[in-house]
Amino acid sequence: MERDIFQSSANLLKGNIWVEALFGLEKENIRVDKSGKLAQTLHPKVFGNKLKHPYITTDFSESQIEMITPPLPDIKEAIGFLETIHDIVSLELKDEYLWPQSIPPILPDEKDIPIAQYEDDGRKDQEYREFLAQKYGSKNQLFSGIHFNLSFSDKLLEILYHKLNPALSFDEFKDEAYLKTTRQIMRLRWLYILLYGNSPVVDSSLELHCKLAPYTIDKNVIALSIRNSCYGYQNIVELFPDYSSVKHYQESIEQMVKEGKLKAPKELYSSVRPKFIQSPDHISYIELRFIDIDPLTKAGITEESLSFLHALALYGLLSGESDNFDATDQALANKYHGGVALYGLNTSPCYFDDNGKSINIWIKAKTVIKGITDLFQKLEINQVGYQTALQEAKNMIANPKQRKIYQLLEGILEKGYIPYHLDKAHQYLTISRQKNYNFIGLEDMELSTQLLLREAVRRGVSFEIIDRKENFVRLDKNENVQYVKQATKTSLDNYASILAMENKLVTKKILEEHGIRVPKGSDYSSAEIAKADFILFQGKPVVIKPNQTNYGIGITIIKENNDESTFCRAIDIAFANDSTILIEEFIEGKEFRIFVINDEVVGILHRVPANVTGDGLSSIRELVQNKNMDPLRGKGYHTPLEKIQSGEAEAMFLHTQNKDFDYIPALLETVFLRENSNISTGGDSIDFTDDIPDSYKQIAIKAAKALNVKITGLDMIIPDYTKEASDMNYAIIELNFNPAIHIHCHPFKGENRKLNEKLMDALGYSK
Repeated sequence: MERDIFQSSANLLKGNIWVEALFGLEKENIRVDKSGKLAQTLHPKVFGNKLKHPYITTDFSESQIEMITPPLPDIKEAIGFLETIHDIVSLELKDEYLWPQSIPPILPDEKDIPIAQYEDDGRKDQEYREFLAQKYGSKNQLFSGIHFNLSFSDKLLEILYHKLNPALSFDEFKDEAYLKTTRQIMRLRWLYILLYGNSPVVDSSLELHCKLAPYTIDKNVIALSIRNSCYGYQNIVELFPDYSSVKHYQESIEQMVKEGKLKAPKELYSSVRPKFIQSPDHISYIELRFIDIDPLTKAGITEESLSFLHALALYGLLSGESDNFDATDQALANKYHGGVALYGLNTSPCYFDDNGKSINIWIKAKTVIKGITDLFQKLEINQVGYQTALQEAKNMIANPKQRKIYQLLEGILEKGYIPYHLDKAHQYLTISRQKNYNFIGLEDMELSTQLLLREAVRRGVSFEIIDRKENFVRLDKNENVQYVKQATKTSLDNYASILAMENKLVTKKILEEHGIRVPKGSDYSSAEIAKADFILFQGKPVVIKPNQTNYGIGITIIKENNDESTFCRAIDIAFANDSTILIEEFIEGKEFRIFVINDEVVGILHRVPANVTGDGLSSIRELVQNKNMDPLRGKGYHTPLEKIQSGEAEAMFLHTQNKDFDYIPALLETVFLRENSNISTGGDSIDFTDDIPDSYKQIAIKAAKALNVKITGLDMIIPDYTKEASDMNYAIIELNFNPAIHIHCHPFKGENRKLNEKLMDALGYSK
């Protein structure tokens, strides 16, 4: 097949389908102690077997953590997944940090660098690392970086395949696409280094030795990317695979192994690698290995830089090739790459000899970026992330001082290499602790689901999001496959039990049959009849609610109940949410959410109704707005707490207190906007797990058994929780079939009860 066949495809297809792809990231981070020295501790035991964990393993050293994301359809989501792994790892370290730089920290002697340890089935992996230490030196193995795994959308390739109609199988066509992209990125990788190189300085404990020796550098000279230069981690001699076809590529590497230049194919440290995962004969994706860790961001990589790299890959696929990319051409590409890595920090023109011509690297960079921009316009790609990345690239070429490396160098100059990076590591750990509940990139999902998925990552449980909107996921580890919806709807509970919990009338009858106290009341399927019964409830505190409801929707509590119009309006609100409603006695006391898993109480919360505290100056409306500014408050169960609402239900409850939203509470006066204490309506959660007597816990377990449920959030009213349970000192309002776990993991006050861990235990995923 003619290599330039892909050039013509730019005329055959338009739109954002060109940037559809799968993106995966692998990041290496060294663990350091508080003084910036290489950690001597073992890989954290909490992450289990290093060889089997899909997300968290080690690279060369026991002190060098490797984080791996699955392939994902969005760059931002891939970075978010990587950052979440980073957070999870950081929070498990004891008196250690993740070193936020590709260049190693303070290193001990070669013999004291701990090589990754493996047992039994991993013995060959350990022996291979020992070989690398002997051949290249252990210190050189500690250069760390980020690998970007890229596969074009199968839909994109299939459309191109049918439009181009080449005399190849589809798999062969894909191979050609990936091989051309590989060759082109090898030619163009210098441009990424020019813009995003970020490893300029080394500690004195690392001695630099150039492997290829085409350049010399004074030890005091700062470079753009030492990691990507001849002083970084490279093969001892230049090796030139044959990229003309898959067969030739594999044969050329096999020949290197036969000649003793390589111990195994994986020892070829090429900047770009075709990867053969799904088949040994066809390329699954390409791995870009020349990315420095960005110390200025916690994830170590930005959406802007990866979008630019993806744009560069598309440009490579669709632009013409100027040579055959034989050994001579590869050597020239290496010269550009290594030269820019060493000298690209200079803002003055950097020249290279190209076929006898002197080339100004900045002018060449400007030409390539214009070519990418023109291509994207021709393809009618209008995704903001790519447009932003290309515009930033133009700005950096026009003003090289805008590159982030100058901000890095300024910080290093001010604080010193080790202190600066330690300070960054500490900052990122603080952020990880503050936001220890979100799964970054999946913040649109319910927080309970995010917490469950974070724990899945920690335990090495693979997961797939089947229906994102419905929070429906599949978990898989060691052939244990579980389907979970909204974190707590699982195979542990049967359908009949879930339906019984969903129906409050059915729940009450079953509990009554088992001698468990529930509020007295009546059910209605007619609003007219319900309103006519006002006389029966007049003067009595009541709760009016839909028979089937959740999150406190449609519930009204009336304590005085002397206003018939308020009573009737509450009935209308309840019927607006269900065809059957309940009117029940209101039982005075504290309401507690008791969470039961497998006949064990694992968490108890007191939920305080939505409220504000006066400052003597602000109205209730203003106090609500101020309280809602707390970053822990949001909407739709995506944050630990919910925003307080200012709707009809709140206005009605304020009316019963002879107040409205314009009322100005006195200093320290607490005003409640709701009687019901649901977190979903802005309530505050306070942990009481250790304060509630065991007698109430036993009633909760009995209630769960009565409905034959394994996971439930049971709501119990207790007038005086300091006393043991008695027939008159409690009542169960309802059992919830999909209770939120995040309110127990991140209460407004109190201890994290780690229900995400307990759920994973219940599903059979051991630590």
